[in-house]
Amino acid sequence: MTPSGEAGLRRIFAVIDLLLDAVDEETLLPALFPALLRAVPGDSLTWSVRTPAGRHPITAPAGLFGPEALAGFFRHAPADSLFRHTDTGSGRPMRRSDLQSRTEYHRLGTYAEALRGAGAEYQLATAFPAGWARSGRRTVCLVVNRTGSDFADTDVEAATLLRARLSHGLDRLAPPVRLPADLTARETAVLDLLAHGLTDRQIGRRLDICERTVDKHLEHVYAKLRVHSRLAAATLWRTASTRL
Repeated sequence: MTPSGEAGLRRIFAVIDLLLDAVDEETLLPALFPALLRAVPGDSLTWSVRTPAGRHPITAPAGLFGPEALAGFFRHAPADSLFRHTDTGSGRPMRRSDLQSRTEYHRLGTYAEALRGAGAEYQLATAFPAGWARSGRRTVCLVVNRTGSDFADTDVEAATLLRARLSHGLDRLAPPVRLPADLTARETAVLDLLAHGLTDRQIGRRLDICERTVDKHLEHVYAKLRVHSRLAAATLWRTASTRL
């Protein structure tokens, strides 16, 4: 990498570090994706969050894959060596061309069903731990796509540096959410309504119980969650419920 290239990459990484330090996860990705595509230049990217509960892919630009293309991709994914590398392998940054020829790639079902239509003629992919969901540990698979030319060794180097930064930053933004296992069904229902901003009276009407009973449920909830206010309980429950 040339000195000017290194200087430019450091500036991009500085922006990414600031985003990871200062932005909550909900608003992070729209700001992060353009910076990632500057650090590892490409035409598009896929950011796929995997948890024990399933996968949630996001693309830039949005809507890169339609529902049918996405279903087709995952139907053929077990036979795709780059997918296996990020799904069950080490996940270190790797080009598709490191694993197979273009002829072999074009024979894949994933290419025919989804990647060809997205213009993903060349790909660089990596996977890394990315904090926690309510259902367990999360992993993010990041794939950068190009139409015209393959990725260089310098792109792999940049992706390697990014991988460590992103993993560390997302571990901070999505720490483990530890909820007690002994919440009752009624306490969970009260928490759900509380997290949606309902008052005790409104919660009572929804659940057909009196306000005093709602207060009693909340008293038990506070003790179990180890919080001391409605706001703290609602925030904790909302955070846990919206994690992928």
